[in-house]
Amino acid sequence: MPRCINYFLDALSKVNLIKAKESAAHLNKRLFMIEDLMKSSEEKMNQAIDSLAKELSKVRTGRAQISQLDTVKIPYYGNLTPLSQVAAVSTPDAKSFLISPWEGPMLKQIEQAIVKSNLGMTPQNDGKVIRLKVPELTEERRKDLVKAVKKMTEDSRVSIRMARRDANESLKKMEKSKDISEDQLKTQSEKIQKLTDQFIKKVDTLSENKEKELLVL
Repeated sequence: MPRCINYFLDALSKVNLIKAKESAAHLNKRLFMIEDLMKSSEEKMNQAIDSLAKELSKVRTGRAQISQLDTVKIPYYGNLTPLSQVAAVSTPDAKSFLISPWEGPMLKQIEQAIVKSNLGMTPQNDGKVIRLKVPELTEERRKDLVKAVKKMTEDSRVSIRMARRDANESLKKMEKSKDISEDQLKTQSEKIQKLTDQFIKKVDTLSENKEKELLVL
């Protein structure tokens, strides 16, 4: 009899061990799914912020900002190369750019590229450097640009909220398939909302700063 009991206890122990391992594996799977979902959501929201920052940098404010020249590409050894890689670009004052080519022969090509870029600035070539003067913005133009900034900002908010929606839908599917509990669904949904709030705040900050730049005379 004792031998039977020992056999039974040993078998029971093995069954419990298998169940424990299965339970741990399931827990790890759930944690991985949740972690992956949070990471994916944050990446999508970061992309929305990066895209907004890039678009806002293209909005001319009436002040010289080197990022305004990012679209200027120069033919260099058969490749279209960013201006910053063939010349030193600086802002001697708030209303002008100074461009000094690394190689003298590049001066004319840089001048032509600026003209083709439709920046609204006429290059002044003195044979050694190129100067650009940022034109003044009219009050009407400033208001139009502020409207454009608001539109960009709202598009960014929409992208972030879509990332939140996608995350919440994924969480609901995970809860429905019993991969996570109802409590976990609630907890992770709250985390997604906090993440969303953080990124919406970043969007608002970028927008407010750009509008201030546009309205400064």
